[in-house]
Amino acid sequence: MSVRRVITVGDPRLRRRSKKIEKITPALQRLIDDMIETMHAENGVGLAAVQVGELLNVILVEDPDDVDEEGHPRLYVVINAEILRHNAETEAGIEGCLSVPGYVGEVERYTQVLVRGLDRRGKRLRIEARDFLARVFQHEIDHTQGILYIDRLTAPDRIWPVEEGEEEATEASQRHQTAAAPS
Repeated sequence: MSVRRVITVGDPRLRRRSKKIEKITPALQRLIDDMIETMHAENGVGLAAVQVGELLNVILVEDPDDVDEEGHPRLYVVINAEILRHNAETEAGIEGCLSVPGYVGEVERYTQVLVRGLDRRGKRLRIEARDFLARVFQHEIDHTQGILYIDRLTAPDRIWPVEEGEEEATEASQRHQTAAAPS
């Protein structure tokens, strides 16, 4: 496993659609392992293969609110990820991106999604995601379509500079404030 370089806004690959995976190969398994290591090294909660320069429909999503007995967040590896359906309710929230370093922005996302794809062994899976987890899945699936969160800002002025590397901390802070807010 190795940490790969995350490509950033301006790289044309980020604007291209990712290719569907037709076969699970050892090379794909190595890519997934490298993506996991890269995501952890960059303190991300999600990563798409395109962000490490591979135009393949593979995403990772970690759920920081669902941890195992050792304190590790649940990790989803989804190949050929797509949103099957979503609810009608949306919510504005703060997002950052490893490929847009030094900024966070406000994006409107569905609060519930049903994601379909394959796990890393090629087994079909469906994931019902809500709230923050639904937001991360939508963000990462957007990457597979050549869409960045900055394309979905609620308004052109709803983007703010942050200390580079603090994008995820800003998102987490906002997520905890939302969770603690009265209904």
